[in-house]
Amino acid sequence: MTYVVTENCIACKHMDCVEVCPVDCFYEGENMLVIHPDECIDCGVCEPECPVDAIRPDTEPEADRWVDFNRKYAEMWPVITQIGVPPENAKEMDGVPDKLEKFFSPRPGSGS
Repeated sequence: MTYVVTENCIACKHMDCVEVCPVDCFYEGENMLVIHPDECIDCGVCEPECPVDAIRPDTEPEADRWVDFNRKYAEMWPVITQIGVPPENAKEMDGVPDKLEKFFSPRPGSGS
């Protein structure tokens, strides 16, 4: 099992999860984070740290697509090991529907 970052992280990109990860398996895109599923040790400490509930176990329905998505972008984006500043409008973006289609950016983040 692994944990994955899902659609609600897009344009919210809170980074509280990064601080608690013992294996540095988070990778940063321009407007979201992903977890490398092959590096995640399934400790679960990141899940309750996400204020927008965007981190979910891969055992949930629809998780398969997010495992593949997280793996793809983790292999392209830089690892992130320190908490950064979320977007100014993160609170307003929490729960906005269809964020993957409307707001996702495949560009890498700053590699904080």
